[in-house]
Amino acid sequence: MAASLARMRVVAGEFGGRKLVAPEGLTTRPTTDKVREAVFNSLGSMGVLDDAVVVDLFAGSGAMGIEALSRGAARCTFVERDRTALQALRTNLSALALGDRATVVASDVLAWLPGLRGADLALVDPPYTFDGWERLLDLLHHPAQVAYVVCEAPREVPAPAGWETVRARQYGRTAVTVLARVEG
Repeated sequence: MAASLARMRVVAGEFGGRKLVAPEGLTTRPTTDKVREAVFNSLGSMGVLDDAVVVDLFAGSGAMGIEALSRGAARCTFVERDRTALQALRTNLSALALGDRATVVASDVLAWLPGLRGADLALVDPPYTFDGWERLLDLLHHPAQVAYVVCEAPREVPAPAGWETVRARQYGRTAVTVLARVEG
């Protein structure tokens, strides 16, 4: 299956303006340029991106993780299980020569997460029908010990125990919630 001709772009940073391909079909829902710009401007102002180790969960085309790399993250692991999305993701990473800063994992996110260690930021954009937020956030808190999580969903993701909401904004049909890990 080939990646579709649908195009997006990297909004800013090292790869700003570069085109990205999106996967064909309805299994992924790419984050719009406007939402990515707002999210990453906010993360940048918080100092979260500088030399960060990032995981892009439900990665799709990889646009979120690629934006993080473009804006100063050191490394990103992209986790995706859909074959068409994986093909688009690999095409995008290859076009930007990001092989040395990126790892692609073909897996179910919840099955892969228990082994995660050493990430600073998780970008989470599951299908809108996803109902595993509590388990996912628990796995990101312990044992992973991720410092920040960006959640994309139809509505704000409530902060469970161990997390606090740093920012919550609605962009049309997409709500973005930024959570920070609470020590203790």
